[in-house]
Amino acid sequence: MDKRPKRRKDKYNPYTLYTKAGRYYISFVDVNNNFQEIAVSQKVFESFNKFELEDISQMNEYDRHLEHSEVYEHTLHKKKDSREWSLEEYFENVQITENLHMAISKLPEVQKRRLNKYYFEEKTFDKIALEEGCTYQCVQRSVYRAVEKIKNILKNL
Repeated sequence: MDKRPKRRKDKYNPYTLYTKAGRYYISFVDVNNNFQEIAVSQKVFESFNKFELEDISQMNEYDRHLEHSEVYEHTLHKKKDSREWSLEEYFENVQITENLHMAISKLPEVQKRRLNKYYFEEKTFDKIALEEGCTYQCVQRSVYRAVEKIKNILKNL
């Protein structure tokens, strides 16, 4: 029995092609779950073979090149953010991050704390003012001044 190389099967391609003693056969399991083996001409056999190869090619293209997940705004952002960085970009980003941490460390303790709460803990000026027992304007001025100081420190590097 001369079977064809193993090929991917799906519900639309349930048959197997093979030759035996110079004759061409197609086998499959029918809807009643009975095994069927049918002798066919070489022309029909080659047509099935060609169709099967084209079908495999289409399945491979689908697997490799088409999007298989739901596209939502958050998945698009995730893909955008997950791009590969070059070595230069990576080390530039590391340097920027180190410079930013160094600049923040030079701030007075109150400005550091408020800046952290506002930008990293994502709290509002009102909430920070309530926590620290001061006014909205006091917190706002403190954060904006901290940002200006950081800009000046980074500009002088």
